[in-house]
Amino acid sequence: MYNQLTPEIIEEIKKVSNNVFLGEEINPDYAKDEMPIYGTHMPDLAVQPRSTEEVAAVMKICYENNIPVTPRGAGTGLAGGAVPLYGGVLIDISKMNKIKSYDMENFVVEIEAGVLLNDLAEDCQSKGMLYPPDPGEKFATVGGNVATNAGGMRAVKYGCTRDYVRAMTVVLPTGEIVKLGATVSKTSSGYSLLNLMIGSEGTLGIITELTLKVIPAPKSVISLIIPYENLEDCIATVPQFFMHHLAPQALEFMEKEVVMDTEKFLGKQVYPKELEGTEIGAYLLATFDGNSEEQLEDIIEQASEVVLEAG
Repeated sequence: MYNQLTPEIIEEIKKVSNNVFLGEEINPDYAKDEMPIYGTHMPDLAVQPRSTEEVAAVMKICYENNIPVTPRGAGTGLAGGAVPLYGGVLIDISKMNKIKSYDMENFVVEIEAGVLLNDLAEDCQSKGMLYPPDPGEKFATVGGNVATNAGGMRAVKYGCTRDYVRAMTVVLPTGEIVKLGATVSKTSSGYSLLNLMIGSEGTLGIITELTLKVIPAPKSVISLIIPYENLEDCIATVPQFFMHHLAPQALEFMEKEVVMDTEKFLGKQVYPKELEGTEIGAYLLATFDGNSEEQLEDIIEQASEVVLEAG
């Protein structure tokens, strides 16, 4: 189906990139992601490009010679997208990690796709802004988040990664560079190719640069751990929060067994196992945000009434 790398093709790739790895130079982590079920498959060659143009040049050579290519961010995924099943060339974009600029009038930040989620979150916070998507793995690349349309606990209020991508630069399999989307909020002409690329897991092209929506950070945030006798009552509370206009920033429900396994793994106990003689079967983690401590106190008072009624 695919061709093998030859010494001639390797030399071509070396002419367009100074960051080429072969044989024992290849990082063993490149053979897998964080989900063991996909196995380990070593690439024949790895590249760490520093620019969109470098990615495009490598892709063009691979396309013309029918060499398989696997794009990779931080390799923290659980979907097998970063595993080079067919060997060939692995393109690691993690060194393309610059936060380029902010446009505070249009509330966007422009970054390279190899920026880590944690670094973007901290940089936004230092400017009084919030990048709302909050997937569980903080040291994933944002490009990987976009490629998988990652969610996270804050999706309940703010939506998934898809809702914060305004524009992107993508290298197509042919090596062609295309720009999709626009910086502004309203852009309604043509096909939504931006949304086609989001969640495509590197199968349609390699995302190299992103323009992302940010919002002013809330001034106060508080989290509650709410115990329940069973998971059904726990889950049933969630719509009640919205019915009472409480709009939690983040929600996560956990069965007792999951919490106990986690505590066993960490070697520490945090969550109560029973309350007033009732055995606890599930927990709800609810986070609320607001513009002042007073506003949050009012929200917490209302939330307390809701959860007490819900058991």
